[in-house]
This record gives sequence, C-alpha cells and structure tokens, in this order.
Amino acid sequence: MMIRRETPADVDVIREVTSAAFAARPGGEAGLVDALRADPGWIPALSLVAEVAGEVVGHAVATRASIGVGLGPVSVRPDHQRAGVGSALLHAVLGAADALDEPAVVLLGNPAYYARFGFVLAADHGITPPVAEWAPHFQVRTLSAWTPSLAGPFTYAAPFSTP
Repeated sequence: MMIRRETPADVDVIREVTSAAFAARPGGEAGLVDALRADPGWIPALSLVAEVAGEVVGHAVATRASIGVGLGPVSVRPDHQRAGVGSALLHAVLGAADALDEPAVVLLGNPAYYARFGFVLAADHGITPPVAEWAPHFQVRTLSAWTPSLAGPFTYAAPFSTP
C-alpha cells in the first residue's frame, strides 16, 4: 500500500471511493469533498489517497478550521475495509499535519476507534464542538505545535455547515 497526495487525476476516483464508502448516505460525503476542494480551507498537502496495486482504494482529507484542522471524510472502498487502509491514512494525515506545524487534528467519530491514534475528547483540551450534542464524540489529537492558549470554540471549514 502506498499513501500519497491527491492529484487532479484522482478527483473522479475519490468521488467514487467516497460514494461507495458512504453508500448509506448517498451524495453527502462525496459532495462535501468536492465542496471542500473549492473552499479556501483546502490544504492540498492534507488530501491523501491510499493505493493498492496502483488503484486508489481510500482517501482522507483535513481542512483548515478555527483550531488546527478538521479531519474528514475518511473513506475506504468497501472491498478494502478492515485491511489497515483507514489506519494508514490516519497515521499519514497526522504525520503530515504535524510536519506542516498544525497544532491539532479534530474530528467527530467513535472514541473507542480513534483512541488508538491518540485522539481524546476535545473537552479535555478546552475545545468545544460547534454542536453541543457532539461532545461525547468530538475528539482532538494535539500535535507538536499545540499550546493550551488555542482552546475554545471549534469551527470546521464552511462546506461542513452548508446544507
């Protein structure tokens, strides 16, 4: 497996992978990735694909947020799920964000899953979610550039708020 930056040639296959990964919620996440790509919060170095045998089978993206970067969506083609693709993408995004001097990566997800990557509840670092009900699933992974003075309300890139 190889993890690399997204290229323009990957846009259509990323849309396909994301649509397949989130088939239960058609259009939402794939459209979100397209909208993020057009947003000022887009960070090309934090849009990564996973390739297996030359085929793109996964994608993860982190975009500018009010505190560090917001991670998501993370998509893995169904026939490659539970094979380490998502974990490899997570590790790569965390390393890339740290190398870019981002202070933190924030996400909304299952704490039991994301704890293995060093994520903790965002409230532990004084970061509040945009929707109060998210608190039990709203997490942060602080990086080398983190300082406690960055705590406060978190806001994702604008496309996350667009209906």
